[in-house]
Amino acid sequence: MEGVCPVQRGEKEVRAVPEPGPDDTRALTVVMHTAFFVLLAASLARYLARHADGPHTPWIVALSALLALLYVLGIALGTRPTPRRLTWLGLVVAVWAVLVVLAPSFAWCAVPLFYTGLRTLPPRAAVPLVALLTALAVAAQLSLAGWPDPNVLLAPPAVAAVATTVYVVMQRQAARRDALIDDLVRTRRDLAATERREGTLAERERLAREIHDTLAQGLSSQRMLLQAADRLWDTEPGTARDHVRTAAAIAERSLAEARRFVHDLTPADLAEGGGLIRALHAVAERETTPGLTVRVHTEGTPPGPLPAPVESALLRIAQGALANVREHAAAHTATLTLTCLDDQIVLDVTDDGRGFDPQAPAVPAAGAGTEDRRGHGLPAIRARLRQLGGTLTVESAPGQGTALSAAIPLEPQ
Repeated sequence: MEGVCPVQRGEKEVRAVPEPGPDDTRALTVVMHTAFFVLLAASLARYLARHADGPHTPWIVALSALLALLYVLGIALGTRPTPRRLTWLGLVVAVWAVLVVLAPSFAWCAVPLFYTGLRTLPPRAAVPLVALLTALAVAAQLSLAGWPDPNVLLAPPAVAAVATTVYVVMQRQAARRDALIDDLVRTRRDLAATERREGTLAERERLAREIHDTLAQGLSSQRMLLQAADRLWDTEPGTARDHVRTAAAIAERSLAEARRFVHDLTPADLAEGGGLIRALHAVAERETTPGLTVRVHTEGTPPGPLPAPVESALLRIAQGALANVREHAAAHTATLTLTCLDDQIVLDVTDDGRGFDPQAPAVPAAGAGTEDRRGHGLPAIRARLRQLGGTLTVESAPGQGTALSAAIPLEPQ
């Protein structure tokens, strides 16, 4: 449809308000202008046919030409109630009134003049003008009839009342329509601005999660390994070198993540191919250290290829949870269990660490599900799941380890 433009923001669609079309009164204006000249010519022809040799004929012809010229000038002046336009309207009414006094047949030109007055003046001023024009038309027709014809007395006022009412109602409806369109356009602009702000905030939140689950976790691991290497450098140089090599491997991996992050934000483990299960094994292998063993179990098979956002979210959740295990849980083993059901896929991350109280404020020393010092652990996981319609369950107790369960619904295949 002409003038309707859909505007998409993420998954939402904002349909633009139809732009106002050409002036709806243009056709009526053309008809009224044409009717005026037709009536003026007909009235002049009628007068000449009956009074061609009359003493007032030259004046009638001259005044008719003047009235036609003034009317054309009024079309050029436009419809805005400027002083020139008001002066013009007064001249047109005065010339027409003289014509009606000299030749009553020109009274029919009052109908187009009704419209001209209504377009030029506000209703409070236009209605008295219409009443004056109607009174002159009635007086002229009565002079032609020669007796108080009821039709002459009642028909012109009725026509004037109908024309005035219809025009005023149309103008009010047009004003309400314009106000409604302005309001809808303003609402559309406000909605678009709000969605842009929401999109910006959502993108910032997503980038913060990506940075937390990749670069920040990698830097944290490197820091811990290098601190451990520094402590053991003199007493156990071999172990210290192993820590340094592991830190270098993590740095290399973080560099790959950073490059992938800049390119399209796809996790590097998934970008290498092999799917989610292979990526989880790669994460478990990297997180396995002499003090922590990470295992991966799978139960069932997905009903079809998993959507890329689901694979990416589950892998990031596994990375974030294992980072908390490594930094805070003091666990010996951790297990990633991927359960594929018909209607959802569930990732469980469990550890045998020191655990924590999920109802208490988060502390640094906790397990897979706790928040770290920066407060981005569980909030980041919950945010990822919320975007996909998933749920997060955390079970833990001091000294009994931690179990984190992330469930994401799947679309029917």
